[in-house]
Amino acid sequence: MGVEETTLGNNVITTSLDKVVNWSRSRSLWPLTFGLACCAIEMMATGAARFDLDRFGVLFRASPRQADLLVIAGTVTKKMVPVIQTVYEQMPEPRYVIAMGACACSGGIFDTYSTVQGVDEFLPVDVYIPGCPPRPEGLLYGLMKLQEKIMNERNSFGAVLGIGERISDI
Repeated sequence: MGVEETTLGNNVITTSLDKVVNWSRSRSLWPLTFGLACCAIEMMATGAARFDLDRFGVLFRASPRQADLLVIAGTVTKKMVPVIQTVYEQMPEPRYVIAMGACACSGGIFDTYSTVQGVDEFLPVDVYIPGCPPRPEGLLYGLMKLQEKIMNERNSFGAVLGIGERISDI
């Protein structure tokens, strides 16, 4: 039973609305340029010609109102926490966070009173990229993992319309 291939022809694809929305959202991530330390140099190198994030649909934005991904690259001090939270709250839903580098993931070598011991203390982190600093390939891998996470979400379109919540399987 089901849909016969002969009635639809070879040029028709049937799918759910969630899969189309998730596919388009995962293939057009717009990260906010928010570099705090040496990891930002590696983030910029990933966006340059050699690694070319444009082929993944990743375009860096300078405004939080145009971004859906916050890549926190580098050491976060307690003085920067309110700024990062304000920027995060200005981003439209759905929004994602990548913690890039050992300092953003766990405070790194800076076990001091002024350094936050991981971004997950004040923001929900979707993907952690370890390293000091992580190579551009690590950021590419983290972005691909985030794309997989977005593809596994359910009720993406309904959550935008206000019908229920987004459900993440991962």
